[in-house]
Amino acid sequence: MSEAEWVGAWSEKRAALSPDRIGLVDAATGREYTYAALDRRANRCARLLADHGVARAADDTGGPAGGRVAVVSRNRPEYVDLFFATGKTGGVLAPLSHRLAPPELAALLAAVDPELVVVEEPFAGLVGDATDEGAWDADAPILSLPVEGSGATTWEAYDAALPADDSVFEGPAVDPGDPHLFLHTGGSTGTPKETVVSHEALVWNSVNTITAWGLRDDDVTPMVFPMFHTGGWNVLTLPIFHMGGTVVIDREFDPGQILGIVEERSASVLVAVPAVLRMMTDHDRWADTDLSSLRFVKSGGGPCRESVMEAWWDRGVDLSQGYGLTECGPNNFAMPDDWPREKAHTVGVANVHVDARVVDDDGGELPAGEIGELQLRSPHAADGYWSSPQESAATFGEWVSTGDLARVDDEGYVSIEGRKKNMFVSGGENVYPAEVEDAIADHPAVADAVVIAVPDDQWGQVGKAVVELAADAGSETAADGAANTDPLALDDLRAFLDGRLARFKHPRHLAFVDELPTSGPDKLDRDAVAAEFGE
Repeated sequence: MSEAEWVGAWSEKRAALSPDRIGLVDAATGREYTYAALDRRANRCARLLADHGVARAADDTGGPAGGRVAVVSRNRPEYVDLFFATGKTGGVLAPLSHRLAPPELAALLAAVDPELVVVEEPFAGLVGDATDEGAWDADAPILSLPVEGSGATTWEAYDAALPADDSVFEGPAVDPGDPHLFLHTGGSTGTPKETVVSHEALVWNSVNTITAWGLRDDDVTPMVFPMFHTGGWNVLTLPIFHMGGTVVIDREFDPGQILGIVEERSASVLVAVPAVLRMMTDHDRWADTDLSSLRFVKSGGGPCRESVMEAWWDRGVDLSQGYGLTECGPNNFAMPDDWPREKAHTVGVANVHVDARVVDDDGGELPAGEIGELQLRSPHAADGYWSSPQESAATFGEWVSTGDLARVDDEGYVSIEGRKKNMFVSGGENVYPAEVEDAIADHPAVADAVVIAVPDDQWGQVGKAVVELAADAGSETAADGAANTDPLALDDLRAFLDGRLARFKHPRHLAFVDELPTSGPDKLDRDAVAAEFGE
């Protein structure tokens, strides 16, 4: 057994416990990897990283980070190799989004300051452009991951650089508080921040997920989150690996493909953002796909509309909402056994090793039913933001300040009311866009909606609803009997909302889009909506 502990020992110990069990499936190639094979691959990768200084130095006295490897790639097996290998060497894995613009990527590369960079070939141009920005001096070696079927690479091929020795890698001892992942935030304002996640935090999030969600060693899941996102690792991949289950990855997933994997691989658990879950219900394969293997489905990354949840419930699938963030978890809540459907709008109750509270602007805890900022406390919280002491102090402490508004009911169920920064005041009354969006989405002509604040001479601010229409939305008749040119008129929408929402919450403006913009792992991009439709 190597000296590396915590995450560094996972692949070795899992290989010893269940060497022939399939841990990873690459849907792009059809290849299956046993846990024994994954550990051998990780040993080779660990030697490569150690040769490049991606390791905890032998004389390290517990500094904030070891050597770092940055990765710009879609989901593929090499990502898993690098995760386990950095665990073995005590290095840090820094996944970077391939969806960033060159200046943003250059700023992150400069912040991470990697000893080695691994780039999937389709993004060689992006990394080259980022290098030209000048923010990053690009003195680290770069290795290429070629696209399947093509051996062409811009830099030395990753496989060619790997040592042949796949025997046990004798790595350094790793402390539980040592960093293992740098995961950047969504970056809705300014350059994304790198969140420092320790070995201990990864283990605790895994334990929280396993114990709260009841994961098993025979669970199979399609991993639809990108691995540059906390969802790609912490939502299900690492807890499933911890248990010895199977994770299915691909370069890109479409709704029909996910349905196919659920049926063909007898997937038992699935977590996805609401947009993906909705697209699955709208897909031609939906009605004919056998979903009986699914023990539960979780929605995360934003509010899931009740119509989407009902579509899954009608198929006999236990769908509920989750909540998390890069800075804490992200798996913080779970639904109790036999939870009632009237609690579907909540994210459930706090997990075993998570404390949650709702506070006012002065940090005082609020009683049940009142809206305030959600704060979390757990051993799975991140340590802070890399090289950002002021922002770290504002978010991290005894409690993690989430920036999200929430309320807790008398039974302990937590409802997320939206981002604190998105709340606006109309005529002296607080308006929470998430509540308004949920009500608008109940309209049969609406697929989804985002509500933003716009200036108003009388009320200061009012809501503007930006609506993506349902695929089958046809022209309707206005309340006065005249034909509408749009399938939904503002007066008709407000009439629909009467009795559902107080009138000060009703939108006073309405706009339509073919498709709402998304960012990160298919989350609604509110900033993009505000930039285009704000006034």
